[in-house]
Parts: sequence; structure tokens; C-alpha cells
Amino acid sequence: MIRTLKKLIAKTRFYQTIKQKGSVEAYDIWSENYDAQPGNLMLDMDEQLFSKLLAQTTLKDKRIADIGCGTGRHWSKLMSGQPAQLTGFDVSAGMLARLKQKYPQALTYQIRDNLFADVADASFDLIVSTLTVAHIQNIQEALASWCRMLKPDGELIITDFHPNALAHGGKRTFTDRGRQIAVRNFIHFVYDIEEILLQYNFRVIRKEERIVDDTVKHYYTAQNALHVFEQFNGSRIIYGLYLKGKR
Repeated sequence: MIRTLKKLIAKTRFYQTIKQKGSVEAYDIWSENYDAQPGNLMLDMDEQLFSKLLAQTTLKDKRIADIGCGTGRHWSKLMSGQPAQLTGFDVSAGMLARLKQKYPQALTYQIRDNLFADVADASFDLIVSTLTVAHIQNIQEALASWCRMLKPDGELIITDFHPNALAHGGKRTFTDRGRQIAVRNFIHFVYDIEEILLQYNFRVIRKEERIVDDTVKHYYTAQNALHVFEQFNGSRIIYGLYLKGKR
């Protein structure tokens, strides 16, 4: 009992030392080393999940929007599909600058609000958004804009931290100059996202979830974070949706 209490106190102190910042400020800071994250569990899981969902469609000659594109983590894969156009959207100027360093001809758009007023209706065939949704406070407003930007038979691929993990204390963190920083998240349950998109005539074609189990324990061991593994063992940690609009 005493040992358990000590672990709980240590865990609480650990999370209290983490500074939380809004997504714009946090990702501007993180952009300096975002591409140098070997052994990052969420990025590796997202890579696997996104690839599986992307295999449900074809990209050739499509106009694609990557919302929350960051430094263009998935751009090599997307561009290999020969789309007609790929546009990166992000709130962070720092992330977009890094993307432009890697892809000098990239079309980019800095997100100022959820309305995307400068983007015409039915501009895109496909929107992809990975590890981004939980950073958006008014998700209904944002998804309404995404649906407006898509063609009536457009497609949507979403991946993100599972809301169950966030609801039980999960954090999206990174290290900058020896300090831990957490990016502010908002909890949007998957069924709520599905319900919103259903209102705009999008139907779920495929849904995927991944859990924390012994197959990923080595990630936590490498980060000296077995206490976090113990906290989330058996929990859903990431989800993915592939949806398509009805004509």
C-alpha cells in the first residue's frame, strides 16, 4: 500500500513538472527537432495506422489537403501516389517553414481559425489529418469547414490520440532544452466525430484502434517510463477513421 502510494505521488509530481502550451506555441518550439524522434511510439503507431487507411483509396490525380501537416511527415508517401495537388495546412509557422525546407515547391496555408474562409467549397478530393483533431477546441466548427472544402464524394482520413487515453491523463509531450512540454488537448470522443461527419453525409468505411500492450513495452522501457506503461497497459492509445462522402 505504501509502495503504491509512493508511485502515485511520484507520478503526480512528474506530470506537474510538465509545462502545458497551446498548439501554436508548442509546435513552433517543437519544429526545431520534430523530425529527429527515433523510437517515438505515437509516431510509429501513426505511421502504421495511416498507411493501412491510405491503402483504402488511390491518390492519382486527386487534390489533397493535409490538415495539421507539420513538417510533412507523410508527404513522401502521399506524393508517391501522384496526386494532382498536395496542400499543407498547419497552425504553426515553424512547422510550415520546416516543410518548405524539405519541399520548396510546397503549397502551404497557415490556419488562423476553423473557418478556412480563403478556401473555396469543394476544393479537395481527399483530406488527411493525423495526430491533430484533439488540438482543436471547437471540433464541430472545424469538421463542418472540412466537409465544405471536400467534394460531395470526397474522402477523409483521420488519426489521433485515442480520447480514452487523453481522458485518463495521457499527454502529448516533447523535450526542449531539458524541459518537458505538453501540447494542450481537447477530448473529442470517436463516436462524436463520427456523428458530426454523418450529419454531412460522410460514412465510416474503416475504423482502426490500437492498444498499449507488451508488443510496445520496449518504447516505454527506452524512455524510462514503465510507470506510464503500467498506467495505460491495455488501454486504447490511437485510432484511425477512413470516411467517404455520399454523392
